[in-house]
Amino acid sequence: MQDRMTGGVAIVTGGATGIGAATARLLAARGVRPVINYATSRDAAEALASETGGIAVQGDVGDDAQCRALAAAAIDAFGRVDFLVNNAGKTKFANHEDLDALSGEDFLDIYRLNTVGAFQMIRACAPAMREGPMSAVVNIASVAGLHGNGSSVAYAASKGALITLTQSMARVLAPAIRVNAVAPGYVGTGWFEKRMGAEGKTALDAHIAGSVPMALAAMAEDIAGPVVGLLDPASRAITGETQRVDAGAHLDVGLSRRPGRG
Repeated sequence: MQDRMTGGVAIVTGGATGIGAATARLLAARGVRPVINYATSRDAAEALASETGGIAVQGDVGDDAQCRALAAAAIDAFGRVDFLVNNAGKTKFANHEDLDALSGEDFLDIYRLNTVGAFQMIRACAPAMREGPMSAVVNIASVAGLHGNGSSVAYAASKGALITLTQSMARVLAPAIRVNAVAPGYVGTGWFEKRMGAEGKTALDAHIAGSVPMALAAMAEDIAGPVVGLLDPASRAITGETQRVDAGAHLDVGLSRRPGRG
């Protein structure tokens, strides 16, 4: 029996690396043609597009005109848009206890991409997606949006707003388009290696694996699976939900794994 996703078209924002790239690869394996949006990682995006049979499109999803151009590029290339993964995002590292570490401009800059950008992409793609038989959106949120933790107060607030946006859009766009979110915990992408170095990332991965019930540091592929699962028409009864993907960390908040615990 043919995969029901085969022949579909998916826009993945921030799709050149990390969770976006892993999602594009998994979608391609399901017969979906990915439109890989990128801001600066042109070489990686074009290589991934060649690998997956998709196209690479540059654009800043914080800008509404560029969101509309991205949706138009997908339609021009493939004639349709069935799936949207709002993965593009940013942060600024700031100690939560230092209330002077963030400015109002920092909040607006982070919200512009993490929250407003997702809304603008949904709005740009909605007309085409309404015409399809299996349309769905997945927003990449974060456990920071559930707990108010993470790299900064502004980041956590933007992801909390994205979770609320997910519920609003699910209500507004039903029944034609389903809208869900995935909220990852720690994800060991190459971003951490660039920031901390190979040894630092290895140590961090080991620390995370030692502190969560599933005893693993999640990789981008571990997030891509739930994303594609929520896009799958087999999940047609699921909308307005936020799926936490944190290797069980929420089960032991504030606790360390005990020696010998499985």
